[in-house]
Amino acid sequence: MTEAGAKAWFQQNVSRETFERLEIYAAALTKWQKAINLVSATTLPDLWARHFLDSAQIYRHSGETAGRWLDIGTGGGFPGLICAALAADDRPGRRFTFIESDLRKCSFLRTVAVEMGLTVDILTRRIEDAPPQNADILSARALAPLSKLCGHAARHLAPDGTALFLKGATHAREIEEALETWSMTLDIIPSQTAQGAVILKIGDIRRA
Repeated sequence: MTEAGAKAWFQQNVSRETFERLEIYAAALTKWQKAINLVSATTLPDLWARHFLDSAQIYRHSGETAGRWLDIGTGGGFPGLICAALAADDRPGRRFTFIESDLRKCSFLRTVAVEMGLTVDILTRRIEDAPPQNADILSARALAPLSKLCGHAARHLAPDGTALFLKGATHAREIEEALETWSMTLDIIPSQTAQGAVILKIGDIRRA
C-alpha cells in the first residue's frame, strides 16, 4: 500500500480523535528522529504504510477483553503505541504497559503519549529483569527470534494470555526452532502489509 493509501485507510477506519492522535505521533516521531534513531531513516517517508498500518493490523486479533496489554521492546512505539491509540476510543478500559531498556526512547514514549492524550505505563528495564506483568495480551515487533520471545511471554503473560508477534518471511524456520524447546497453541495469520510476513497468535506457552 502507498503512503497516501495507508493514511487514507486510517481516515476511513478510525475515529477523528484517533486519527488526530496518530497525526500527533507522526509529527513527534519525525521531529525526534533527528536526535534519536527511532525507525530506520529509509522508512521515514513511508511511516504510515511501513510502521503505523503494520502495527495496527494486530489490534483486530487482540480480542474484546479490556485487560492488560504489555508491549515489549517498544522502541519508537511499535506496535504498542499504535494499539494504545486505537484502544483509547474503542476499548478505553485496556491498560497499556511498555517495556523498553533505552532511556532516550522511553523519554520519547512518555512525551508523545502525553501529547496524544494517552495514559500508559513505561518500564525502563530489560525485559528479562522486569517483574512478571501477568498480561492478558503481549505484543512485539522486530525484536527477537521466536524462541526468545516465547521465554519473554512465559515470564510476562497471564496463564490464559495471548501473545501477538509480527514476523517476516523467515517465520517458518523460527517456528520450527522454537518448537524444539517450547510447546504452544499457534495461529498463523497472513500479514496485510508485507508479502510473506505473518502475525503469530500464540497461547498456552510452556517448556517442551
